[in-house]
Amino acid sequence: MSARTEGVGVPETMIARMGDIERNLFLKILKVTEAGAVASARWIGLGDRHAADDAAVEAMRRVLARFDIDGEIVIGEGERDEAPMLYIGEKVGTGNGPKVDIAVDPLEGTNLAAENQFGAASVMAMSEAGGLMHAPDIYLDKLIVGPEVVRYEKKTGKRLDLDSAPEYNLKIVAEALNRRIEDLIVVILERPRHAELIKEVRDTGAKVRLVTDGDLMPGIAAGIRGTNVHVGMGIGAAPEGVLTASALRTTGGKIISRFILPAKANQKSEDEITKEYDKFIPRLLDMGINDIDKVLYTEDLAPGKDTIFSATGVTQSDLFEGVNFFENDGARVRSVVMGSGSGIVRFVDSIYIIDKEETPIRMR
Repeated sequence: MSARTEGVGVPETMIARMGDIERNLFLKILKVTEAGAVASARWIGLGDRHAADDAAVEAMRRVLARFDIDGEIVIGEGERDEAPMLYIGEKVGTGNGPKVDIAVDPLEGTNLAAENQFGAASVMAMSEAGGLMHAPDIYLDKLIVGPEVVRYEKKTGKRLDLDSAPEYNLKIVAEALNRRIEDLIVVILERPRHAELIKEVRDTGAKVRLVTDGDLMPGIAAGIRGTNVHVGMGIGAAPEGVLTASALRTTGGKIISRFILPAKANQKSEDEITKEYDKFIPRLLDMGINDIDKVLYTEDLAPGKDTIFSATGVTQSDLFEGVNFFENDGARVRSVVMGSGSGIVRFVDSIYIIDKEETPIRMR
């Protein structure tokens, strides 16, 4: 029997692996991030990050309200008293559907959008109830790599170590990618707390790419070849770590992380660290996090078996172009949507037109 007739093809096999959430909501989630991206893109370059973020939040919430889901925001704009919409614990959807946990960053890189800089995006992940860690708004120390490194670890027994020097980890990554360390590009947030890390990475010969805001999109890019991002390192926000992990569940990459209080990360006084500890520990315990020093891996941050992830570019990034507007309120947006159950990843280029007679569809 020829390969043409000997059974189901690869797409059919992957579609059959979809869970209920992925099967029913895979492309619908795209509508949420596209709405957020287009709304916030109206504020690109105007210097008002709050207005850009508010526009994304409102648009995404309106679209979510139409979904037949019983959804709960587990990672959002903050606690209820800090955020009027898409706050942690907020219920979204009609209530007439599956129970889902939602992690959302309506505008990853608010400053980037306000200043029309590289890397802003509208991002969301959705999973079955309990499928996404309820992460507090503190920091994670992160090490992010792609699937080739994961495969190399399994083959050789060598393991990345969050507590080891950058040289140790970058040597493993270089071997896994069959490159020299000097050919690696490591993305790090440009923060005073990273001064020593940046020096140590550069001392290995690896190339450092500093980002002023937002380590989420570079972290996702590290799990996808062709983005020219090989490693993500450093301390960034914990909620973004969960969103990164939800994408890595599909791409096969890996995040190794550990919670760290902002005061400790930024080398504040012992009194400030103690005050912050007393503030956050009750919240951590309420979220089921009993050991702040525990090393957390991809499956710890995003343990769901049926997880979908979507990101839509607001400004240009490692993965896609940003929003383009044209006459009569038309818009063109680029997104990625992926499902952990099937392993399907789609890069989507969408054009929105209001007046079909007046606005031609443009290829370029």
